[in-house]
Amino acid sequence: MAATFNIDVYSDALVVLATAGIVVPLARRYGLSPVLGYLGAGAILGPLGLGSLKTVIPELKWVTVVEASNVSAIADLGVVFLLFLIGMELSIERLFTMRRLVFGLGTLQVVLSTAVIAGIVALTGTGGAASVIIGACLALSSTAIVLEVLSNQRRLSTTTGRTSFSILLAQDLAVIPILLFVSILAASEGHSVLGGLALAVAYVAVALGCIVLVGRLLLRPLFRLVTTTGSSELFVAATLFVIVGTAFVAGVAGMSLALGAFVAGLLLSDSEFRKAIEATIEPFKELLLGLFFFTVGMNINLRELVNEPLLILACVLGLIAVKGALTAGLARLYRVPPVPAVETGLLLGPGGEFAFVVLGVAIASNLVTQRAGSFVLVVTSLSMALTPLLAMAVRRVAPRFQQPRIVEPELLAVPPANGGARAIVVGHGRVGKVVCDLLSVHGVPYLSTDRDPEAVAKQRRLGREVYYGDASNPEFLRSCGVMAAPALIVTIHDREAIDEIVRVARAMRPDLPIVSRARDATHARHLYAIGVTDAVPETIEASLQLSEAALVGLGVPTGPVIASIHDKRDEFRFMLQEAAGREDTHAIRPKSSAEG
Repeated sequence: MAATFNIDVYSDALVVLATAGIVVPLARRYGLSPVLGYLGAGAILGPLGLGSLKTVIPELKWVTVVEASNVSAIADLGVVFLLFLIGMELSIERLFTMRRLVFGLGTLQVVLSTAVIAGIVALTGTGGAASVIIGACLALSSTAIVLEVLSNQRRLSTTTGRTSFSILLAQDLAVIPILLFVSILAASEGHSVLGGLALAVAYVAVALGCIVLVGRLLLRPLFRLVTTTGSSELFVAATLFVIVGTAFVAGVAGMSLALGAFVAGLLLSDSEFRKAIEATIEPFKELLLGLFFFTVGMNINLRELVNEPLLILACVLGLIAVKGALTAGLARLYRVPPVPAVETGLLLGPGGEFAFVVLGVAIASNLVTQRAGSFVLVVTSLSMALTPLLAMAVRRVAPRFQQPRIVEPELLAVPPANGGARAIVVGHGRVGKVVCDLLSVHGVPYLSTDRDPEAVAKQRRLGREVYYGDASNPEFLRSCGVMAAPALIVTIHDREAIDEIVRVARAMRPDLPIVSRARDATHARHLYAIGVTDAVPETIEASLQLSEAALVGLGVPTGPVIASIHDKRDEFRFMLQEAAGREDTHAIRPKSSAEG
């Protein structure tokens, strides 16, 4: 039994798994991208990094991956699950609503970027097929990094976020024909580039037809059968069977395993079991993506950077400039505003993770030389590392180029200096309007402020007393009468803006009652800690309102229900204040219904 035990295989697998468990916490602690952490760890601990020194320092074999083939199965599984997750995110309805940007702008970006970059590569003496493959690889951007950056900045719903996501979606779809194209060139050298591309598209059409056929005939009945057992373990097993099984069938048919995973994901995205499948694979998502990026990082040869640093730097900057300019120009053709178009171009200018997948296949098939492939991989990885930095730079520089919104000057009135003691409502959006309406109903004098000049102008035309200005500006608050105001009510949702307003107002008037909107209990505790009198968490209020409606609907008398809801609200308030470390006289201690 001991003779069959290959300790090197287990050692390399343990290094990959241990790194996956360490990289993410460290990366998040220092504000770095976990994807870049995995790529860097793979490059350093892989066989082309410290693993290459095992003959000099034998002890390194225990903390590095010394043989890439030992973890190749993990790498394949990572790619399979990554493509499956992308397929799960797609659906016919989603593609239809975004069809103009996805199939128009996104397709043009992939085709033109591939053509331009392939032409530049061909000028270096690289063959036609290899130039097209390298051009296609560099035309793709990093879905994982870009979406992570936009999500952390809460900008996915902005124009830049929607445009970037649409192009990334088109690029994810383009990966499949690109992989097929490489497979066809590897299998038959007699095909022309255009002929191979046409055949690749035909294969995609056939694969999509098989998706519909198999989905209607087999997969949905299979999941219905599994769900009747009520066993969660069987459901997990069925999900994994479908993912790996479809990838296996695709491999037997001569196609990429990743294509089979994509087929499975796209098929199940439209089924009634989609949510349950997402919940099933969610615990594995970060781990599998981490394993994928780690094994991808093992293909990065850091020696290339040492050998030709200036050339590599020039290629990295050139790639970002050329692809960014093309993307921004195409975005403008599709009527994307100038600033979001430039932002999108810079975010998508760097390379993407699928370059490692496609180039790996191309190198193994001798379509691209090992030296050229290694050089392109280094350029791709370094450009990917610059993506978060580009996002930060764009966000700081972009506001300087924003077109100022022209609003009628008379609508931007200044709050009266001596308007009497009035409550100040910061924010006149959906929440702020409701608060102002109820203040009016109860005869409480108030004035409202907002930073959106167009919204202020619109509301003033309707006769509302709304003033334009930044409530975090002490002089503006003073002009609004904060020194005599009975209360300050903050209704906006921007956490950073809320914090600044509370700090400024509390410094100006330590005794000012401040009531603020909060996103959740954690945010409410933070607000109590910095000095608000009362914080109203949206999640807790929603649960209280739901409970009230349910109890009344179940026949419980309205009076006791309202009393218990008030008691529960006071209990939550006191708990949050205590958690924030507040021990002042304004803390409201909960009392029982009998005491009430």
